[in-house]
Amino acid sequence: MAVEIERKFLVERVPEQASTWPCERIEQGYLAIAEDVEVRLRRRGGRCLETVKRGSGLRRIELEVELDPAQLETLWPATDGRRVVKIRRVGEIGGVRVELDIFEDALAGLVVAEVEFRSVAAARAFHPPPWFGREVTDDPRYANRSLALRGRPE
Repeated sequence: MAVEIERKFLVERVPEQASTWPCERIEQGYLAIAEDVEVRLRRRGGRCLETVKRGSGLRRIELEVELDPAQLETLWPATDGRRVVKIRRVGEIGGVRVELDIFEDALAGLVVAEVEFRSVAAARAFHPPPWFGREVTDDPRYANRSLALRGRPE
């Protein structure tokens, strides 16, 4: 069982340097969403994944299983009405990997920076660059599952 330790920030303006970061398109849909558990499907870079996440905020449990494309296609219709599409750019700032998610479709205009850490102490010690904007790690409205269900927060 893997533990995900992650901080999330709203990005108002994407810096020029990020436009050179490698990117890939991600489609994800949610099969099940409960108070503190989610089951999602994801197409990413030619891979098909089913992921179970438990918890919220900074530290969560994450289990991931690779599916073959036929399995994903069989399950995908069950995610109708609970999907997000985004372009993910991945770069590094100060020795830390940054994932910049640029949402499409109904969420167009929303950009979020996510940073994963090896420990809670490292996450708390991180000083984000000013362009990251407001932190939304503990704001459930900006969780991908919430965005898939309710759209962009007002």
